Order: sequence, then structure tokens, then C-alpha cells
Amino acid sequence: MITLGVEEEYLLVDHDSGLPVPRSPAVRAAAGLQAALDDDEVQPELLQVQVEVATPVCETLDEIGGHLLRLRHAVAEAAEQCGCRLAAVGTAPFAPDGPIPVTDKERYRSLHVDAARLVDEALMSGMHVHVAIPDRGAGVAVLNRIRPWLSVLLAMSANSPLWHGDDTGFASWRTLVFGRWPVTGMPPRFRDANDYDRRLDGLTRAGALADRGRVYWSARLSERFPTVEVRAMDVQLRADDAVLLAGLVRALVATALREHADGRPELALAPELLDAAVWQAARHGLSGTLIAPEDGRPRPATEVVAALLAHVGPELDRAGDTRRVNSLAGRLLREGTGAELQRRALAAAGRPGLTRMITAHTAGLSLDETHA
Repeated sequence: MITLGVEEEYLLVDHDSGLPVPRSPAVRAAAGLQAALDDDEVQPELLQVQVEVATPVCETLDEIGGHLLRLRHAVAEAAEQCGCRLAAVGTAPFAPDGPIPVTDKERYRSLHVDAARLVDEALMSGMHVHVAIPDRGAGVAVLNRIRPWLSVLLAMSANSPLWHGDDTGFASWRTLVFGRWPVTGMPPRFRDANDYDRRLDGLTRAGALADRGRVYWSARLSERFPTVEVRAMDVQLRADDAVLLAGLVRALVATALREHADGRPELALAPELLDAAVWQAARHGLSGTLIAPEDGRPRPATEVVAALLAHVGPELDRAGDTRRVNSLAGRLLREGTGAELQRRALAAAGRPGLTRMITAHTAGLSLDETHA
């Protein structure tokens, strides 16, 4: 079984206003006292209104789901103790007028020196899935083969329609905001692992990267672990949707490894089509058309999701994940992405109702429980 792990970033928000609050140090300290959490499972992020969690290395989606629920419950409880709530949204729906404190770490302070306005506006949260690979050469082959499908994962994960209190008209505004940073978006195609390293070294020598950890492509080779790291997705409102995406990412990697071993040709979409597919996915999520990875033509989102499920179907079968992934994908298509849920909650119940919906889904609670 190919192992995997998930990282999720969350925002800390005020109970009533929904505004981000800089209480990450206090929340992390409170979380550290909980028996449900192991050392280093809750980490700081760039801004003091953010926290990040990471699951252990897992073999099954049941493990992933169990750890995500455990981590969300424990950190949500720590946030409550500190007078705020946990919000799993790709961008903060509301924002204060002034700048937000940067986390007091040298890496983050240097980022603020290099790109102050970008850091001040980094009120966004992603989901990263790590999948084990046998070696870096295989990892590069995986990157090349999964590129056409990254936009579909983005469309399914879209959970950031709001920005500074306004509807952006995009399902994943986080994708547009994050795209202002250097070395983001779709990774290029690489000849092999040496080519991958040579090009990263070139970016570092040119001053575009302070270090290789600042490669922010939608998929990359991890510099810390023997994994491919897929970073295209918004963080998910619901833990079940995070499990769905983790299962699809693992199946995509397993499919790519098998096709590479069998010598099957790669899907060959032009770079401009890959970029256009990302923009289209960020714009519409699952509510419109997407650019099909097989031929670059517009297709209804439901058809493109079905094509992804068919593409990875044999690997889902091998992992025993087919029924679960298909069921979760069906629910997502019926009920909508996080972006659609946010828009409906804001229209129906205004700002307080939106905040309650977000924090309830994040912690796995009912809406009634968030009134306490």
C-alpha cells in the first residue's frame, strides 16, 4: 500500500464577527496540553491568525479521516479555550483593516521583508497531500503525468469565494491570490530528476528562491520526505471532502507510477492550456465547464470528474477505496463545494450564519453546537 499524509492550514476567527484573530501562539500552547495531540502535530504558519496540522504517515483513508477529525476536534477545542474558533476556508471571508502580525520566526520575518504586501494579504489556507514515491526519478515521472489533472482537483476543492467581505466571483480566490508569489502555479515538465534539480538550482542562483522550500508549484517533490506533494487544493470545510481528495491524489500518483512503468504515453496538453484549465477551475469550481485533461476541450464539470474517477479507477480498486471515494464524490457533486456552501450560508443567514456554518463544519459539529 502506498502511504500518504495530509497537511491542513486553518484560520483562527472571532466567534461573532468572523474576523481573523492573532492567537496562534496561545492556541498552539493550549493544544500542546491535550492528550489527543502528539508533539509537533500542530505548527505555526506565516501569520499569527493561522495554524497548521499534519497527520502521521497513513496507509488507509480510514486512518486519514480518523486523524483529521482528531486533529480538528482537538485544535478547535484549544481555539475555544482561547476565545476564538477554527475556520477551514481557503481565504478569510472577512479581514481587519490593518496588517496582521507575522509569526515570530526568522523564515517568516524574512518573507515579510521580501514581500511585505503579499505577506499582509496571505489570509489563505491550503491542503497538501504527500504520497510516497520510490525515488526522485519516479517522482518526476509522477509530476509530469499528473499535471493535466491538477485543475480538476482544484475545481473539486474550491473553498474560497469571499475576500474582504465581498464575493469575488471565483470559487477559489485563494488560487489567484497565491499566484502572485514567485514560482507558483503549474509545474513545468521535466526530463528527469537531474533536470528538476538543475532548474531549481537555477531559480535559486537567480534570486527567485531563497531556498528550495519556497517552490510553491501546485505539485512538487518534497525536500524533507520521499514524497510527491500535491498543493493545488484549498483547505476543505468538511473532513470527509479532505479524505476524498487525499484518496484521489494517492490514486493519481499510483496510476502515474504504473503508467510510467508500463511505458504508456503521457497526456500532452500545451502549457497555456494547463494554465487556462487552472484559471477555469478557480473561476467556476464544479458549477460550470472545465477543460478536459484528455483533449483540452470544455466539458461539464460532472463529466470531467467522472473522467478522473475512471482514470484512477483501477488504483482505487486495488486500494479498496472505490466505494468510499465514489460516494464522497457523489455527495460533493450533489451538495456543492465549500465555495457554494459559503455563498448559500451568507445569503441565507448573513455574516453570523456564515461564520457558524464554517466553524461547525470545520470542527465536525452541528450548527446548534456552535451557539454555545
